[in-house]
Amino acid sequence: MIGLGRGRASRDVGGIDIAPLIDMTFILLIFFMVSTTFVRDLQVDIERPGAQSAVNSDQRSLRVTVDARGDIFVDTRPVKPWMLQSAVREYLSRSRVKTVLTVVDRRVPTGKLIEVVDQCRLAGARDVGVAVDRES
Repeated sequence: MIGLGRGRASRDVGGIDIAPLIDMTFILLIFFMVSTTFVRDLQVDIERPGAQSAVNSDQRSLRVTVDARGDIFVDTRPVKPWMLQSAVREYLSRSRVKTVLTVVDRRVPTGKLIEVVDQCRLAGARDVGVAVDRES
């Protein structure tokens, strides 16, 4: 009888539990999926126009970006043109600072810039500026 007890105990100890390994694999998968989403949203390629009268802007102001294709981003979040005014209004309602800085690519038509500035003012922005590179 003593021999039977040892045989059973040795068979039970020999198994490997892979449940923690599967859990860790799913956690890593979720982490990489979320982190790649953030990296893609932050890549907005802008070539700003230059101006000799450029001054530094307030860092707390809301950034509205228009890239060369005409896509609009409110603080790096893509926004449809007809949703711009409500997105800016929502941000300004939660913030004490009521200024908006438009960062527009130099290849964007002037009419598109005027439309973006107009929508920002209609949303309640007190000051709307245009970001440029300082010319020497």
